[in-house]
Amino acid sequence: MTTIAALWLPILVAAVIVFIASSIIHMAPLWHRSEYPKVPNEDKVMDALRPFAIPPGDYMLPRSNDMKAMKSPEFMEKIKRGPVMILTVLPNGPFSMGKSLTLWFVYVVVVGVFAAYVAGRTLAPGTDYLAVFRIAGATAFIGYAVALWQMSIWYHRSWVTTAKVTLDGLIYALLTGGAFGWLWPA
Repeated sequence: MTTIAALWLPILVAAVIVFIASSIIHMAPLWHRSEYPKVPNEDKVMDALRPFAIPPGDYMLPRSNDMKAMKSPEFMEKIKRGPVMILTVLPNGPFSMGKSLTLWFVYVVVVGVFAAYVAGRTLAPGTDYLAVFRIAGATAFIGYAVALWQMSIWYHRSWVTTAKVTLDGLIYALLTGGAFGWLWPA
């Protein structure tokens, strides 16, 4: 076994590398450019919703109060008429990247800690690069990508978007595995 305390350097180096790589991936006009297309008649939709002052949060339309109501003819008619949607409402005003980037970095460190935990419990100091790469990389992939698949399964997020974020997760996992393999204690 290798303690998490002995793995602080690979955790932090992997976090910095993944943070930089994710910034490049999301700033470059690569595969994320078309993920959120513009709503038809955007101004009219925004004007129609504005009077409701919907607070930030996640919503489902239509939404029933219980399973019995979900089977009612009235609810079924709402589903048939549409629109049927899952809606995330953000706070009004300019986007604040500082908070999101800080939370992203914390998340990246947490994924690194879990990769360190799993690798540290299964691998001894001095383990060769490829063995460390496999365990840390696979654990990081689960943290970065696999958990997102349920959004397409349950909430109908586009599978194309899920495939794109899975590719991101694979890149982040490979970088994490590489950093752990490179900096694994002797």
